[in-house]
Order: sequence, then structure tokens, then C-alpha cells
Amino acid sequence: MRSAEPSAAGPQLIAYADRLGGDLSGLERVMTDELGDVFDGVHVLPFFRPFDGADAGFDPEDHGQVDPRLGDWDDLRRLATGRRVMADLIVNHMSTASAQFRRYVAEGDDADVAPLFLTLSSIFPDGASEDDLARIYRPRPGLPFTPVTIGGRRRLVWTTFTSQQVDLDVRTPHFWEYLTGVIDALLAGGVTMLRLDAVGYTGKVAGTDCFMTPESGELVRRISDYAHARGAQVLLEVHGHHELQIELARSVDHVYDFALPPLLLHALTRGDLAPLVHWLGIRPSNSVNVLDTHDGIGVIDVARSDSTPARPGLLTDEQVDRLVTTIHANSGGTSRLATGDAASNLDLYQVNCTYYDALGCDDDALIVARLVQLFLPGIPQVYYVGLLAGSNDVGLLAATGVGRDVNRTHVDRTRLDAALARPVVRRQLDAVRLRSRHPAFGGAFSFDHDGAVLTLRWRHGPDQIVLEVDVASRRYALSGQGATPIPDLR
Repeated sequence: MRSAEPSAAGPQLIAYADRLGGDLSGLERVMTDELGDVFDGVHVLPFFRPFDGADAGFDPEDHGQVDPRLGDWDDLRRLATGRRVMADLIVNHMSTASAQFRRYVAEGDDADVAPLFLTLSSIFPDGASEDDLARIYRPRPGLPFTPVTIGGRRRLVWTTFTSQQVDLDVRTPHFWEYLTGVIDALLAGGVTMLRLDAVGYTGKVAGTDCFMTPESGELVRRISDYAHARGAQVLLEVHGHHELQIELARSVDHVYDFALPPLLLHALTRGDLAPLVHWLGIRPSNSVNVLDTHDGIGVIDVARSDSTPARPGLLTDEQVDRLVTTIHANSGGTSRLATGDAASNLDLYQVNCTYYDALGCDDDALIVARLVQLFLPGIPQVYYVGLLAGSNDVGLLAATGVGRDVNRTHVDRTRLDAALARPVVRRQLDAVRLRSRHPAFGGAFSFDHDGAVLTLRWRHGPDQIVLEVDVASRRYALSGQGATPIPDLR
């Protein structure tokens, strides 16, 4: 069991308990035995009841309870011993199978829980015009409403994501009582970082696109204040134009760098550093850095603004189209099967693919990308499928029809042992260890570039570490000075 105080900016793993370890105890064993000297923390993807609902746990029936098939709060507290644990605070919605919503369906507006839930009339009491409805931003095709009979009356319930995820009315005291109860349960369970899932969709206001409105920002501040008073930090999860991430970073503990993965893919597949270098000069330093996550590879995060087309993206329309085409080609077409109209879980802003497949299963390219991720300021988070250099799970995709499942494979003990024996996985583990241990990462960061070569430097007192990557040849070199040795990652 780990006992040292984990680094606040040390690398973290991202994993589902059921898909890596089998349950919370199993995940704790993997983190302790196989990965004990690698990661300072772990983002445990939804472990609430049920963890295997319509949206892989992001549709909780009981957000304040650990699914007993995965363990209990004591198991989570053991996982949190000596390491930081991040968990999802699912702010926007809950499952239509929840006890609260079922009571609302049965009793209608007379139910004590009725103020929790949003219908069309909650935001548009006098009715909505065509313009009102067309303006609403939704990350899936169609309008965000599902007809449901509530207390004997047919109503349009607000469902931003799937028809099984009913949106909550964040303006009501009922919501705040519900949400703080969830936060209290998570923090008591050893969680010290809260990932605000889908919070951008909460501030629904008539006459707006109902996405990341000032009301959403006010809710983020209120949650942050509540968390800070109890010793926890907040990570904001929002996909959108890169200028939005820069703006949001000024008011929260952490934001995701969702632009990094597609920009690195562009650089490594086109030999073009310019868009990435531009981003490195303006990106927030309080980022959580990822290559892949349980979701897909973001496109909206580097594209021009949909709402204001005159605002350019980090990539041009042509570059975005070429990148998507390249990912599909590198994956042998399997990412195309998992993206857009091909998959029931339609995602308009991302490509569903493992990062390894997106790079054409090129080991050296994956190591280059991982090193760049690890060398940038912020908290590096490594998704378990990416760490294990996983390929698209077309079998799981075929079984579920859910596009994102192509990058959410189940790893049993046999598959884990086989993956850990692969050179590309061992090289990644050594790279993450380097990020965890080298003292230079506690100092000052700088970068420069020359043609296709990017140089990233960290210096802290006598210790320095330097990474040079050539995105055209997909080669890299590590060097340093001071007492700490630089491992040979080849």
C-alpha cells in the first residue's frame, strides 16, 4: 500500500473499475502491484449504481451509492490511500430509472421531487418558437427532448444526451440539496478531485443556445466554493472552441487540454508543427493533459466556432477533414464504424478511436506523443487503453452498438499480463515514471521549435531535462543534467 503524499501535479491513470481490475478492489491491486511506482493518482470512471447503464455509468440511478457489484465506500477509501482519487460529479442529469424520476412520473407535479426535473415548459413557460429550438446546442442529432407521460399527462422532458438521462433543474433548492449530498458522499469516500461532467449544459436560458451560459459559470463557481471549503479541487469538463477553454481556465482549478490530442495527431501525420506550436504559446498551464479518454478524439476543440464561424480554429476546415480521414485510414476503417451515423451513441464533435490505432499502431509515434503529453505543464492523465496500446475493440462495438465502446475494452488478468509484456507498454511506463520522479518537472518550463523539431525543457536548480521530437521522422531524444539519470526508453 502506498503511503507517501502524492504529487498534486503527478501523473494519473484514467480507468473503469470493472474494465481494469474487475471491481474497486481489483483496480486497487493493479494500481498497487503493477503500477505502484508509476502513477500518483487515478480518475475512477463512474462506479455509481448502476455502473453499466445506458451511458456506462454516466446515467446514475443513485449517484451517492457505490454499485455493490464493484465494492463499497471502504474499497474506494483504500484506493485513495497514498494516492489522489478523482471521481465524476454528474451535474446535468440522472437516470430515468432513478427513484426520484420514477416518483415524478407516478405523481406528476405534486411529487416532492418534481422541481428537480426539466421539461420544455421549465425554460419556455410560454412555449418555444422554431428559432428558440433551433438555437439549442446539443452534441447529438435532433432536439434534446423526450416525450414521457408524467402524472397522466404527456410532457416533453429535457434529455440532452440520451432518452434515459433526464436533465436536472439547477435553479432549484432541490437540486443543490441533491448535489451537495453527492459531493459529501464522494469526499467522505476519499475523493479529492471532482470532475464536473457535462456542466456546460446546465445553465439553460430561453433565447440562448443553452450551453456554457453565465448561469452555468455561476454554478461552477458555487460548486468550486463548496469543494474548496472541504479541501477538494475541481476539473471542468467542457468540449468547445479553444478560446472557451482559455477563458474557463481563469476561474477554475483545472480544465482539460482536449486540443492537444488532435494537434499532436496532425503534427505526427502531416509533419506540421505550426498549429501545435501556436497552441503551446497560448494554452492554459492549469490543464489536465490527455491523449485519449473514455470519450473520443475531439474535433470541436480544434475547429472553428460553430456559433461564430468567423472565429478560426487551431486547425482549418481542410486540416480537420484531413485529420478525420487519416484517423479512419490508420485504423483500417474501424473508427469509421464507431463514429457518427454508424453508431447509436452519436457524437457530433469527436472521432471514436483508440489513440494507438489513430497513429496507425506505430510504437515510436505513440511514445513521441506520450512524451510530449508528459512534458507539458499541467497534470498528465493516461487512459488505461492508451497505456496498454490498445486497438479498437470492434467485438465490443458490435455487441453494444455504442460507438465509444470501441475504446472502452475489458482487460482481464490474461490480457493485462500480455499487454504489460509488450515493449511499447513498458516504454510508456518508463516515460510516466520519468515524469513522476525527475525533479526538473518541479521547476520552470520552456519550449522552442525549428522546422519539424520541437524542444521542450524543464529546469529546477541544477536539474534539467530536455525532450526533442521530430514530428516528420517520429524520432525523439532525451537529455538532462544533474544527479537524476535519464532512462533509455527505447
